[in-house]
Amino acid sequence: MTKQDEFRQLHEAGCFVMPNPWDVGSAVVLEQMGFKALATTSAGFAWTLARPDNGVRRDEALAHLRQIATAARIPVNADFENAYADDPHGVSVNVKLATATGIAGLSVEDSTGDPGAPLYPFDLAVERIRAARRAIDESGTGVVLTGRSEGFVAGRPDLEETIRRLTAYADAGADCLYAPGICTTEQISAVVEAVAPKPVNLLVHAPFTTASEAAGLGVRRISVGAALARAAWAGTLAAAEEIASEGTFSRFQGSPDVNAIFRQSVAPGFFAGTRSDPAT
Repeated sequence: MTKQDEFRQLHEAGCFVMPNPWDVGSAVVLEQMGFKALATTSAGFAWTLARPDNGVRRDEALAHLRQIATAARIPVNADFENAYADDPHGVSVNVKLATATGIAGLSVEDSTGDPGAPLYPFDLAVERIRAARRAIDESGTGVVLTGRSEGFVAGRPDLEETIRRLTAYADAGADCLYAPGICTTEQISAVVEAVAPKPVNLLVHAPFTTASEAAGLGVRRISVGAALARAAWAGTLAAAEEIASEGTFSRFQGSPDVNAIFRQSVAPGFFAGTRSDPAT
């Protein structure tokens, strides 16, 4: 069974959590913890390059997807932002390039990045999903297509419009639907009901629900966006600020043995003859 088949199968019943690594190391660790699938995070990856979200070029994004998909033995869903194109033809070209990286799924957003007009016009947004669907079908890869409506994170928190877009994306060929930013029981239930029987991805980037509660609302898939990367940054910044301001190092107490984690993920003998003293 291919990773794409495995990923599609995960969407058929139940609810699974798909955490978001930001580099190869975090992907390997999350896989070792037993998660059944992973998803990239555009923001988390951008931060590794000292850039804000949406600051990564298409070629950088494609190389990142290939790295993560190659490192992970489980399916990987790609946060492909707006497919790095405005027009449907560009979406088609770029989605086809993404399918060649080894990913099992891919999401396409309807946000423009323009604060004055944050969402693509409705008809254009639908055509963009339709173009992504054609590109995936032509690739023969079986990549799962997720249609994202970004109103709740782009300054247009209109549930009725979000549902109108998601149902249109479902009709245009999206396999899974996603409205990042919805967080109340009423919003989640309304989206799940509107696009049924197609599965819904829920972004949980704050403790407003649990996996079991989301499953009870009919959510099929949970991702955490950049929340894990943000948590890692929080620990790093707190420790560095203590050093800079106090000259003390208390936050190093209880740090994990990261070398031990990664020794489990490489072939036996790989570390033969290497240094065994603390990492520097």
